Amino acid sequence: MMNALPTSSPFVHSDNQVQSLMLQVLAALLPGLMAYIYFFGWGVLINLCYASVLALALEALMLWLRRRPLLTTLSDGSVLVTASLLALALPPLAPWWLLFIGLIFAVVFAKHLYGGLGQNLFNPAMVAYAVLLISFPAQMSFWPVIAELSHYQPSFIDSFKLIFFETLPTGFGLDALTSATSLDTMKNLLDQAQNIAMIKKEPIFGDFGAKGWEWINNGYLLGGLWLIYRGVIRWHIPVAVLGSLFLTATLFFFLDSDVHPSPLFHMFSGAAILGAFFIATDPVTAATSTKGKLIFGFGIGVLIYVIRTWGSYPDAVAFSVLIMNMFVPMLDYYSKPRVFGTTNHPMKNDDHAV
Repeated sequence: MMNALPTSSPFVHSDNQVQSLMLQVLAALLPGLMAYIYFFGWGVLINLCYASVLALALEALMLWLRRRPLLTTLSDGSVLVTASLLALALPPLAPWWLLFIGLIFAVVFAKHLYGGLGQNLFNPAMVAYAVLLISFPAQMSFWPVIAELSHYQPSFIDSFKLIFFETLPTGFGLDALTSATSLDTMKNLLDQAQNIAMIKKEPIFGDFGAKGWEWINNGYLLGGLWLIYRGVIRWHIPVAVLGSLFLTATLFFFLDSDVHPSPLFHMFSGAAILGAFFIATDPVTAATSTKGKLIFGFGIGVLIYVIRTWGSYPDAVAFSVLIMNMFVPMLDYYSKPRVFGTTNHPMKNDDHAV
């Protein structure tokens, strides 16, 4: 005899949907990660492993203090995604304590003090990044020279020593291993009244973006498109973020191409593509309705351009996401679909209920 069908919802069951989604997000980061290692060395892989272990430990500690089940939450993979995004966003040779402080803010303050997974208002990885960027600007500018432009590329052991013991290789100073990012260089030289054509002669620039970062961002793009294909994320936020950034940059580029970089430069330099596909699409802190997603992504893209161009921080993904996170409750309230048989005005029923 066949089992009777359930007579009440829910009718769709999943053993661990969160774990499956998080594992797919981690897999989608692999193309960008491999390109990252190729162009900038082993530091990012060391940070990724270190961040994963540390994030799991902090998550376990907070779950224990809150008397929540350990195994179920630790195995869902959400904290590993947070750790991976922060490790990819930080300079790969930054000192170990920088990532340690960042993960405390991400896991303890931005996640568990709000109630844990599903309750946080702000993207945990971006909260940590913003805190570190404001508090430790010198360490956050500790970016390595791209492999093809450097006379020395640290080995795995040298990278490990530099991260955990701040020990420089014999015969090399800090200046020989680090350089300004393309966004920093572009902004600083524009402030010195140089034009785009002169600035693009600097060796750190590639065909249309930052050398090396063009390939890294192509890896993130490939992974992001795979996530859309798999149905892990929807297209609305990534398209809105990159589309609004592209259109805004195009407008100013046509107004004066001597002082405003091309839209492709903004797309393939820095963390715009990583942010569009992997950060802004966080299901907890992003808008939920279709219209809300488009507005949310559009605001992020415009803010990235505005802060990069006129703000104090060259790469503005973290601040743009956090600012738009504040608008999510309002976007969800005013953009929720109309219930059949009701009026369009979201306040109508509330007014009658008073």
